[in-house]
Amino acid sequence: MAAPKKYPDELRERAVRLYRESNPKPVIRRLAEQLGVHPEALRNWIRQDEADRGQRDDRPTTSEAEELRRLRNENAELKRANERLKAASAFFASELDPTRRRP
Repeated sequence: MAAPKKYPDELRERAVRLYRESNPKPVIRRLAEQLGVHPEALRNWIRQDEADRGQRDDRPTTSEAEELRRLRNENAELKRANERLKAASAFFASELDPTRRRP
């Protein structure tokens, strides 16, 4: 389960919009202080917004990150199911083995 978010989504959206619509661009540290958020958090939000808008190629978009997370969870579940099936297969194979000595 994911950790709860420290900042509400509305604050994130507002902060990014303020940065994007400002001309000239404000210093991130100053804007973060005015909004009461950590400067690195604001910097990450801005970078993610730029990736979502296709302005950056160095990080996945939000939808790509969500799909990757979903696929990793699905992959982990399939691996667990595969391990259970292997264990069941080994158990039943040993039960059907005619050369196995019975106690």
